[in-house]
Amino acid sequence: MLSERLLQRTLLCGTAVVASGFLPTFAQAQDAGEQAVPPQYGIADIIVTANRRQENNQDVPLQITALSAERLQQQGIAKEQDLQANVPSLVVGPNGQGSREAQSFTLRGQGATFQASPGVVVYMNEVPLPSAITLSQQGGPGNFLDLENMQVLAGPQGTLFGRNTTGGAVLLTPRKPTDELGGWLQGMIGNYDARTIEGALNVPLVDDKLMVRVAGAFSDRDGYTRDIIWNKDRDDQHWYTGRLGVLFRPTERIENYLMVYGTRSSTNGAGLVHRQFNIGAMAALGLCSEAPGTGPYSCNVYRATSERANELGPRRTALGIDVFHETEIWGVSNTTDLELSDELTLRNIASYQRMRLRYRYDSDATVLQQHDVDPGELPADGVVTLPGAGTPVFYRNATAFKEVPRDNFETFTEELQLQGELFDKNLTFTTGGFYFRQRPAGVQGGASVNYCPAIQTGQCGTSTQRYGVDQESMALYAQATLNFGLLTPALDGLRLTGGYRHTWDNIAGFSTNIQPNAGGLPGTVKCGATGVTNVPAAQAFGTCRFDARIKANAPTWTVGLDYKVIPEVLLYGRISRGYKSGGINALAVYDNKRTFRPEYVTSYEAGFKTDFHVADVPFRFNAVAYTVDYKDIQRAGADFNPGTNAGGSQIFNADARIRGVEVEASFQPWQGLELGGNFSHTDARYKSFTFTSATGQADCNGGVGPGGTANFTCLPFQYVAPYIWSIHANAEIPVGEGMGDLNFFISYSHTSKQYTDTTAMPYEQPGAWLQPFGLLNMSLDWRNAVESGFDLSLFVTNATNKLYRISNTNVFQQTGGLLYQSSLYGEPRMYGLRLKYSFGGG
Repeated sequence: MLSERLLQRTLLCGTAVVASGFLPTFAQAQDAGEQAVPPQYGIADIIVTANRRQENNQDVPLQITALSAERLQQQGIAKEQDLQANVPSLVVGPNGQGSREAQSFTLRGQGATFQASPGVVVYMNEVPLPSAITLSQQGGPGNFLDLENMQVLAGPQGTLFGRNTTGGAVLLTPRKPTDELGGWLQGMIGNYDARTIEGALNVPLVDDKLMVRVAGAFSDRDGYTRDIIWNKDRDDQHWYTGRLGVLFRPTERIENYLMVYGTRSSTNGAGLVHRQFNIGAMAALGLCSEAPGTGPYSCNVYRATSERANELGPRRTALGIDVFHETEIWGVSNTTDLELSDELTLRNIASYQRMRLRYRYDSDATVLQQHDVDPGELPADGVVTLPGAGTPVFYRNATAFKEVPRDNFETFTEELQLQGELFDKNLTFTTGGFYFRQRPAGVQGGASVNYCPAIQTGQCGTSTQRYGVDQESMALYAQATLNFGLLTPALDGLRLTGGYRHTWDNIAGFSTNIQPNAGGLPGTVKCGATGVTNVPAAQAFGTCRFDARIKANAPTWTVGLDYKVIPEVLLYGRISRGYKSGGINALAVYDNKRTFRPEYVTSYEAGFKTDFHVADVPFRFNAVAYTVDYKDIQRAGADFNPGTNAGGSQIFNADARIRGVEVEASFQPWQGLELGGNFSHTDARYKSFTFTSATGQADCNGGVGPGGTANFTCLPFQYVAPYIWSIHANAEIPVGEGMGDLNFFISYSHTSKQYTDTTAMPYEQPGAWLQPFGLLNMSLDWRNAVESGFDLSLFVTNATNKLYRISNTNVFQQTGGLLYQSSLYGEPRMYGLRLKYSFGGG
């Protein structure tokens, strides 16, 4: 197999050849006063909705990666994590969280922060999917079922898509009902006992008036990380989903699309793998002793625990609690299009969605309780002892919080929109209003154990949390594009786009944090946020509660100019302003840190999109360069209030500049073969990152004392892979008349190393750098085999069985951190067989 360096050089050289061949071809065509002869084959176009209307991808002055349903299956993309390195500048991962389903998007350096809104918003049928508060999870498994296509829009989309889309938007477009009876059914089997069945049925009930499409899927797969304590496979899959679409056209000018969906997922949780404890810091805190002869209180218990984990390796773990993750989500959306005239369309998009998450995880990934979220009982069939000590472990601090959702909320959206195409489509516009409401739909809470000395494992008291956040957002917006050809034919193809949106946010929330009252009066507790002690347990939920509110309003806008030099070449420039809302910090230990400020982004970009031919060979070459001014970046970190002896978290704010280039290219050297790839380089640096340190700590200038201003400007930027690239080949292989079509697809994607921490100094914290990795995926599809209507597919992802990490806990030496390191690893080699039957329109 080619080395990664050789593959990178091949891609760059190919790009140079494309660029060098592009200009002379068109120059010669212009000099001769004629166009190049079009070939009999070409690169397929994808219809996108980046401007809230259907357009050819190559006509939209914006960096868009669009993948058809066929390409998603060829590349093995069935969930968010699979998009890693397949989209320029996009990083996908759990971001230090103890869940596989918390797959957060970071695009051009902008993503999600703990307790904050995502910076890249996922939309299904033009409606934002519910976004959890305690995890960076949008929607649930099964989002990629029966799609028409998926689009990733890079850069701020704050005018047409609203607040929080500072990094970009991911648009999932489901297949709508058609006026043709048809459908498909597909089954899959694979390693790790993987089994999936999915399908769709399209039924026209009334010719061209009423059509229905039903889609559903069930997926089950064993996990690839073995828990030797609980005798279970972690990192498994077990989910099912369903979607109903009803398209109603009572007249030629009225269309209504109703979509109802529901998903439930229940897994054995994430297989976090422990690596080490910060024993020096733990001894300083009195959690263990380095003195000889201290038995179970010795720090050697921690060393033995880490040694045991290292002996188990990356695909086995020994968790102290029976972790799990459950997602329940359902929703309904309704889109009504009313053609007021041939030029004007009134649209209404409304939705209601519910999301409920329950989960438990062992963040330190050991039988010790350095950090357990909702601790549980030990397995009934086993006895666990302290490593290196032989002392039995008995859990008396088990909780019943499995029945209490961590996230339990409902969302409602309403959008009224007017679209117009005037003056022979030389002036297009979209204007409207948007309303969003997210509020608790029941109790939300959890419990945890932190810093429990090894000798007291199972005996330490638990911290209990209750919280709730109510978000309300309203916005008015308008965007228009003018083709200057309306003014004079000489300027035809030169277009000016301008858009403005104003958003008003009102966010309110409460938090209750109740901690054990060590050494206090019997039957009392301590308030985690204020440090108040000896609070009667019966009064704790009232006494320990704090409320907070934040109001904000902000404009977002875009100005762009694009020009069709010739029909196959689009040049464009764009300036966009984005805004991401602030929020409530439910784990604050200072009054002035219970809320955090919004983020603001100003992006400048210029690029081109081209389709051209070299010796009748079709090429596509798109490129963009951008720079981003990023202000008040939300960064989460630990916090400690020495006055109340209370620990929690805080949201810092920083400023940065981000620069980058993104390239996508493909060509067809002959009919039936497509070669292509993408490349991105992201250069992100902090301009200012300072905050007041309550306890004092190391920083970029050496260190500050308690109450001093710490400077973290020198830190590497979080969740940015400076280089991401991929190459692919898609080949149609002749197999003879009446035998069907044979298709072979192969891709190789590479992600360079990325830094994942926020506020640790020195920044060489163990595991904070995720090392570079490359993945090789392949699929072989025999379509309509011997004209039977069946498609047979063989596939493999991570064909070389690359071992790579996708997340790190980053609390080993963080000030106020939890003093351990554990990681999540990416999927091993997955392979299997798919059989699909299609009929009618599919």
